Amino acid sequence: MIYGYIRVSTDKQTVENQRYEINNFCERQNILVDKWFEETISGTKKVDDRKLGKLIKKMKKGDILICSELSRLGRNLLMIMGVLNECMNRDIQVWTIKDNYRLGSDISSKVLAFAFGLSAEIERNLISQRTKEALARKRAEGVILGRPVGSKSAKTKLTGQEEKIQELLDKKVSYSAIGRILGVHRVTVSDFVKKQELETQGGWTKQ
Repeated sequence: MIYGYIRVSTDKQTVENQRYEINNFCERQNILVDKWFEETISGTKKVDDRKLGKLIKKMKKGDILICSELSRLGRNLLMIMGVLNECMNRDIQVWTIKDNYRLGSDISSKVLAFAFGLSAEIERNLISQRTKEALARKRAEGVILGRPVGSKSAKTKLTGQEEKIQELLDKKVSYSAIGRILGVHRVTVSDFVKKQELETQGGWTKQ
């Protein structure tokens, strides 16, 4: 099966230019597209969230995917290489018109796939290195990274249970009993109530 894949980023772009290029190419090659897949979506979206991901999963060994250029497969190099690697692992050919690539299971494609894979690894390492350098620079500038020492998260095990706790307190239920009901220690209940009293200026019933 031969599949024609067309992707545009916005509604303002037209699929007709890409369809025209693919049809012209197929006429010169004396082949026909068996099925078209078109989508209007950003190339930054994950492949699995796009029609392209569903298409690749349904394609079989020996099938051909034709698109106008590699950039239609993804916005960045890493994403494009991921798509090509998946296709080559499944013996799916990828043909592009502007780039003039014919990627399949032949030795040239495998060499290219190796180059793609190596580039991906280098890109990941560069990103990791840049992140480490940025963090080191922040530390050198005296910027405190992460949560300050001794600080606590605003969320606790009882966050979102305020109304239920207030209802139990109104019924004169003890902290110990509330703790058993909610699966926490009595001290956790006590601390939570005290904190809420401070924030609401005494809006909670005390025991």
